[in-house]
Amino acid sequence: MPIAQPSVSLDEARTIIAAAFAKAAELGLKPLGVAVLDAAGHLKAFERQDGASPMRMEIAVGKANGAIALGIGSRAIFKRAQEQAYFVNAVNTLARGSLVPVPGGVLIRDGDGAIVGAVGISGDTSDQDEAAAIAGIAAAGLVADPG
Repeated sequence: MPIAQPSVSLDEARTIIAAAFAKAAELGLKPLGVAVLDAAGHLKAFERQDGASPMRMEIAVGKANGAIALGIGSRAIFKRAQEQAYFVNAVNTLARGSLVPVPGGVLIRDGDGAIVGAVGISGDTSDQDEAAAIAGIAAAGLVADPG
């Protein structure tokens, strides 16, 4: 029998999204799209606020997908892209273009430090997207690892 990998639950994903939207309202951010992926990189939940532009889902998923795929937050991927553009471009090619190397993709860790998922947010500046993701993860009682 295979051992189950710890993963973010649907209830936790919903809490993360609601809290990220609450943080966005508090900060006066533009309309966001928020994606939560499980530890295997599968979409657990997504919501797009009214007024958010159409590609917010793809961008949010790409930020979170990069974090899961490389085991580092998208802020760290962004830094690596500046230092090693060819490497990040190659990884994005291998990922079939589903990696968005800018801040806003944050790993979700449990209390033991295991990666249980990732949040990707798109809609405002990358730094503001990341702040909303961190707030959402904290609200779910989990640990944010922006990288």
